[in-house]
Amino acid sequence: MFAVYANEANADDPLASLVVGERPDPEVPEGWVTVNVRAASLNMHDIWTLRGVGIKSEQFPMILGCDGAGVLDDGTEVVIHSVVNDESWQGDDTLDPKRTLLTEKHQGTFADAVVVPSRNIVPKPAGLSMAEAATMGTAWLTAYRMLFVKSGLRPGQTMLVQGASGGVSTALVQLGRAAGLRVWVTGRSEDKRALAERLGAHATFESGARLPERVDGVFETVGKATWSHSMKSLKPGGIIVVSGSTSGPDASAELQRLFFLQLRVAGSTMGTRDELADLLSYTELAGIRPQIGAELPFDDARKGFEDMLEGRTSGKIVFTR
Repeated sequence: MFAVYANEANADDPLASLVVGERPDPEVPEGWVTVNVRAASLNMHDIWTLRGVGIKSEQFPMILGCDGAGVLDDGTEVVIHSVVNDESWQGDDTLDPKRTLLTEKHQGTFADAVVVPSRNIVPKPAGLSMAEAATMGTAWLTAYRMLFVKSGLRPGQTMLVQGASGGVSTALVQLGRAAGLRVWVTGRSEDKRALAERLGAHATFESGARLPERVDGVFETVGKATWSHSMKSLKPGGIIVVSGSTSGPDASAELQRLFFLQLRVAGSTMGTRDELADLLSYTELAGIRPQIGAELPFDDARKGFEDMLEGRTSGKIVFTR
């Protein structure tokens, strides 16, 4: 079958390991189902896989892609939840110490078909296209959990999103606006800030700019480059919710500010299958359509990877068939 995959790890030149070609058809274990993929979205996790982060050398070749939407053999349209749990695990999917994501142990969604546990599929809402549905499983689910499960923010409060154009950031802007929060966003360029405003941000600022007032919560995916600004932007008792560190993890903790102002820091990783189902329902109820920055055929996957690696994003990059 057709697939986009990593043939080996390459930390220095990840795209040198990217192959657009053929892989064997998947076998279907008992309790698993085949999803015939119609669309799948690109994540930074796919770049890390090409670099060899979070995957053992013996796992290559590895078909890339955490997210996807497609059709079961009986014609049912579904969205894929990419967190694969140990069979014996009960409770929050994200807290399972043996959990894994597609592309870490199991082959991913950038292919004609992907095999996943039967519990890892969720019905696709009729109001979402396949391309839109394919953005939900990682970036949008991460944003949903950060905002509605971890932050504790209420309608009317002010949230700051660090970084204006990535998949999680654009989802946070749209979800926050729909939920009645005042949404502020930082961005490195005028174009990225303009995108955030089109998606519903009430105000945008240059990266590191002094804000008009402190905020109730900050949503961090950037890390080292923005951490100090995030800490200084919080009201006493405010919260930073962190789901990534794309600029590097070695941020100064600023512990003195943390304890003196009684700030809170919460980590957030992906989300549960039930949260994905709730997210899909919420987008339909709120009339939210995810921001897709580029929709490319799978044959042109390399261009999508190049754009993500160079930071040329304006929402999610989606591959379709």
